[in-house]
Amino acid sequence: MTRTEEREIIDRVLAGETEAFELLVLKNQRKIYNLCYRMTGNTEDANDLSQDAFLKAYQNLANFKGESSVSLWLYRLASNTCIDHLRREKRRVKSSLTVVDESGEVMELELPDERFTPERELERRLVIEDIEQGLQTLTEEHRQILVLREINSLSYDEIAEILDISAGTVKSRISRARVILRKFLLEQGNFSESYASKKHIDERGEV
Repeated sequence: MTRTEEREIIDRVLAGETEAFELLVLKNQRKIYNLCYRMTGNTEDANDLSQDAFLKAYQNLANFKGESSVSLWLYRLASNTCIDHLRREKRRVKSSLTVVDESGEVMELELPDERFTPERELERRLVIEDIEQGLQTLTEEHRQILVLREINSLSYDEIAEILDISAGTVKSRISRARVILRKFLLEQGNFSESYASKKHIDERGEV
């Protein structure tokens, strides 16, 4: 689908032909779902977040200026939606409980939220691959940029446009993320040093 065709569809939607938006959804839903899945690591969140991203796109369609493709715009919306979700979940990982000790002093106890234990996470995922495990150890920003590059195969310039940063910053973050991921894989014993080298996951951060 060309940008001209995308613009025509957007104009149709804005003119009241709302069902035409489905054409944009069908063209991009698999890529957006895959992005959300790689960011979150489970199908339930991926479904919810990809739907949220498309809803945001529909609600903000009038603001789309056409400076990039619709796909890149959707990547930006979905990526930011995932980042917001991950940060909310991180804040919820621990539940606090206020108690009073024997001296009458009020204390805050932190209890693990059982919804996010490794056991529960394992149950929610049908398949856990080594790379996906490694991705989950990265910060939201490193995971985001590595998924965009390695999973979605976007160029440095495209990623820079999506994240509104320079291409040089993109390269730096990707390099750092690859080094961290490589270290995790080697420590877990999933890859030998020679295998990692063959895959070009080396100290320079190249893949």
